[in-house]
Amino acid sequence: MTSLDKPTDHGTTDQGSPDQETDSRAVTEAALFEAFGGVRGMVETVAPGLLFVTIFTINKDLHMSAIAALAVSLVLVVVRLVMKDTVKHAFSGVFGVAFGVVFAMMTGNAKDFYLPGMLYTLGLALAYIITALAGVPLIGLILGPVFKENLSWRTRNPGRKSAYTKASWAWGLILLAKCAILFPLYWWADTTQFGWVLIALKIPPFLLAVWLTWVFLAKAPAPIDVFAEMEAAEKAEKEREAERRQA
Repeated sequence: MTSLDKPTDHGTTDQGSPDQETDSRAVTEAALFEAFGGVRGMVETVAPGLLFVTIFTINKDLHMSAIAALAVSLVLVVVRLVMKDTVKHAFSGVFGVAFGVVFAMMTGNAKDFYLPGMLYTLGLALAYIITALAGVPLIGLILGPVFKENLSWRTRNPGRKSAYTKASWAWGLILLAKCAILFPLYWWADTTQFGWVLIALKIPPFLLAVWLTWVFLAKAPAPIDVFAEMEAAEKAEKEREAERRQA
């Protein structure tokens, strides 16, 4: 094992004083906000699809709807770049919209604009569940770097590993439930009805999954800051080297 993987008693200690618990929850909230994009990330996720279904509802013009959705997603990226903000959420939105536009244009069916996103959601749901079963929960892989703990939770912090596993199960099952609603509607509902249902299901399942993740992590032991540990180890090594030279 490396020094970052050696088991310690972090997973068995208490959360600490009320102030420490408050700090831990604040750190958790900030990390979730950063990882999932916050309010702006949700807007960037919803806006292209909302514009597509609105225009298509009004004039049934696939090309105009697709171009408008792609244009607004590109504008959101430009805004991020101008403001020098992280663009990962906006870029992911552009790629998702672009795939949707390609699918819809190839088939001539406006409903296919949503198909790539649905397949991605299904794949993501399965990834959450499979990684949770494998003991390497996906949500831990996503949030570990954000909390500066990397993969230390796997062997050094069993309480956090348990929380990440529960959160991954929550994400997987919520996304599967969403797919169970959308895929039948994809075949049965008309494009306008399907589009509005899909838009309505964009944010609530996401917020539920994020809230459950916060609940699980807020009750878990604090993350182990492996970067601080490495810096402390380097500092100690330099001090020992300086002492040897003085001796």
